[in-house]
Amino acid sequence: MPRTVDVAFLPAAARPADVTVVIDVLRATTTIVQAIEAGYRRVICVDTLERARALAAPGRVLAGERRCVRPPGFDLGNSPVETVPPRGDELVLATTNGAPAIVRAAALSPIVVIACLRNLDAVIEAVPAGDVQLLCAGTDGRPSLEDCYVAGRIAARLDARRSDSALIACAVARAYAGAREALAAGAGGNALAAVGLGSDVAWCAEESVVAVVPTLCETGDGVAIVHDGNRSSMPSLKKAG
Repeated sequence: MPRTVDVAFLPAAARPADVTVVIDVLRATTTIVQAIEAGYRRVICVDTLERARALAAPGRVLAGERRCVRPPGFDLGNSPVETVPPRGDELVLATTNGAPAIVRAAALSPIVVIACLRNLDAVIEAVPAGDVQLLCAGTDGRPSLEDCYVAGRIAARLDARRSDSALIACAVARAYAGAREALAAGAGGNALAAVGLGSDVAWCAEESVVAVVPTLCETGDGVAIVHDGNRSSMPSLKKAG
C-alpha cells in the first residue's frame, strides 16, 4: 500500500486516518517518550485533571500541567526530566493540549504513534504504509510553531505523497537552522522560559537519542493508554476503587 502524509495543525482539524502520529514536542509527547524510556510500563493519557485524579492508585504517578506548571495534588509536572527515575509503574498524564490530542487521535485511528524530536529516527522507521496523519497538538486552540516544525521534519523524511499541509510543514522546518532555534522561537518555548523551565526546551530539542516509539494499546472514555510498541499488549485499565 502506498503511503500518503497529511498534517492537521490542530486537533479540531484531525480526521480519520490509518495512522495518526501525535506531536506535542513542548512537552507532552516528549514526556511520554522519556517516561517509557525511563521505565514506566505505560502512560495513561487523560483529557481532564479530574479524570486523572479519579485514576489515582498505588503504583500510579499523576503528572500534568496547567499554564505550564504542576496542578495541585499532582506528583509531577509535565516535564520529561521529572520522569527520571520512575516513581511508579504507570504514569497518568493530564495536560492542556497534548494529552487531549492523543485521546482524540485514539478515536480516529487504529494506530496512534507518539512522536517528538528525541525519538525522531525511531518514529520515521516505525510509521507503516497507508494514510498517515501528523497531528499537531497546538496551544490553546491555536497552531504552534514547534509542533509544525516537528511535523515538517517527519513529513520531509517519509517516503510518501505529501498533501499541501504537509508541504507547508516541510517549508516551516526548512526555515530554521536546527531544532533549538525552532523550539525557542515560538510562544511555547518563550512561555516555558518565562516560568523558569527553559532547560525543558533544551531537553525537548535533542534529536534521536531514544528508540522508544509509544503506541496506542487501549482506549476508553477520555482515556488513551500508550506503551512501547515493541512490547506485548498490556492488561486492561482498571480504575481505582
